[in-house]
Amino acid sequence: MDLLPQSEEQAYRLLVRMAGAGVEEFAERAGIGSGHALAVLEELRRRGLVTAGPTYRALPPDVALGEVLLREQEHLESARHMVAALSEEYRSNTRWRSAEHLMEIVVGAPALRERLREMQDSAKEEIRWFCRANPIAMYGTENAEETPALTRGVRYRAIYERALLDKPGELASIVEAVGMGEQARTLPVLPVRLAIADRNLAICPLVPDAARGAGQPTAALIRSSELLDALIALFESYWERATPLLGESTDQPDRLLLSLVVAGMPDKSIATHLQVSKRTVQRRLDRLMLVAGVDSRAGLAFQAAKRGWL
Repeated sequence: MDLLPQSEEQAYRLLVRMAGAGVEEFAERAGIGSGHALAVLEELRRRGLVTAGPTYRALPPDVALGEVLLREQEHLESARHMVAALSEEYRSNTRWRSAEHLMEIVVGAPALRERLREMQDSAKEEIRWFCRANPIAMYGTENAEETPALTRGVRYRAIYERALLDKPGELASIVEAVGMGEQARTLPVLPVRLAIADRNLAICPLVPDAARGAGQPTAALIRSSELLDALIALFESYWERATPLLGESTDQPDRLLLSLVVAGMPDKSIATHLQVSKRTVQRRLDRLMLVAGVDSRAGLAFQAAKRGWL
């Protein structure tokens, strides 16, 4: 994308170095005729990059060109969404003409990452996600598509493997997403990696972790079919069993702590995330157990579920 023609960019750079010049002086330094110099300077003035003559002086480019760049970025983003929507519409319509369109194989992490991007960009209602501890296409902290999707009203439900919560930055990223509207839960182990958009498309890696060293990541894109219905049912069955991960709250300061304890995170990891000492975590847990009338963490977890604290 060229914000300025090369001749105008060179003229602007020269004027910056000259700290201001009249038409004749500029024409001499640029090695062009006076008429050409005047035309270039006036075009730069029209763009808001230089002051009016007779002495032309360079103005900051970020003000004049920043708005142009912003418009171009908005156009590109709009075009990306249109391509994603058209691609999904094409695949949705062609799958009825050929059984092979019900499933598509994607090979390689970059290609898989791009399909995950398209899936979220085109989602209209809900994203369901199984997040295992060793991502093959992207980490949760790299998922730049979730925030725009949440903003436009797409519901996110994600289940995280417990080991993922100990990865640097992951728990903080999850808590931030929960604050923006994501519904998050956790389980000790998940059976597969899985992402589902609405009831239209699922992305499921095919190569098990033990074989990942044998080649590139490979995933299946599964469209509306009984197989997709089965994957949705699989997600829902695990969702019912998973433990909620709750965000921080000023009126319920122990809500996040309690959800991490019930999820099975050790005190040291909890203390690291909450940026407090392990002793402080234990003291706050003692207080919660006193309120619940129990003397063990298992009893606290039971009472938390019974009383609706989670």
